[in-house]
Amino acid sequence: GITGICLMAFLASGEDPNFGTYRHAVKKAIRSILAGQEKDSGFFPNSMYHHGFAMLALAEAYGAVDEATLWDGSEKAEDRVSIAESLEKAIQLTVKSQAANKWGGWRYAPNSTDADTSVTGSILMGLFACRNAGLAVPKEVLETGLTYMQRNTAASGFVAYSGGLGGGGESMARSSVATLVYAVGQKRDWEEYTAALHHISEGLDHRESAHPHYFSYYMAQALYQGNPDGWDRWNLTNASTLAEQQAGDGSFSGSYGEAYGTAMSLLSLALNYRFLPIYERF
Repeated sequence: GITGICLMAFLASGEDPNFGTYRHAVKKAIRSILAGQEKDSGFFPNSMYHHGFAMLALAEAYGAVDEATLWDGSEKAEDRVSIAESLEKAIQLTVKSQAANKWGGWRYAPNSTDADTSVTGSILMGLFACRNAGLAVPKEVLETGLTYMQRNTAASGFVAYSGGLGGGGESMARSSVATLVYAVGQKRDWEEYTAALHHISEGLDHRESAHPHYFSYYMAQALYQGNPDGWDRWNLTNASTLAEQQAGDGSFSGSYGEAYGTAMSLLSLALNYRFLPIYERF
């Protein structure tokens, strides 16, 4: 999953992934993700978080990376699969996982019987990216996942963490996740979308201490999709804050290491360049 986030950061820079400065890093990342996928199940371990971000990254790379030059001969023969083949297996695993979950969402393991809005959001974004790339994603799977998010969104715009009933537990990050998936899932007419968007738009000065990079990653996308004026204001503050936090070597420390912190920081700044298809306004 973190490799996928880093891959997206490279793709979001606007460099040609086949001939640009970072082409070797892009291809290494893709090879690593493909090799790490479980061949039988299609699962990107070690959690559905990783699975969602890996799907998202590969779907963003699909069509942009020339697979004829992807392999360097050092890989095992069984790892040499196409991005499309890998994503199709990943989608199948995701569909089976949801079908066995009574809530209609996803949690940490493919066979989890409970669900949460954070993991479900990451999976939905991966599926949306696959769909946008032209891969077959069952509409009912997306609708069921969105309905799970809907049940967990209160009239206040608060989004519950887990379970299947809407209501409290304030988290600006979860409200951002919900706003984003509603927007990309074409549910702007839902009351829950309006409520969640209003909630995050009222909190433009909010800062997270526990998982700041996770929050900024989703807040940037949610505001960009739903409140461009609010995003303009938030983005200026975010850029200024990150400039103060950046280390001399260019990195950003993060709760899951410097690679994670740096990639998430870059992605929160990359929206207005729109080099990644998932960042287009829907």
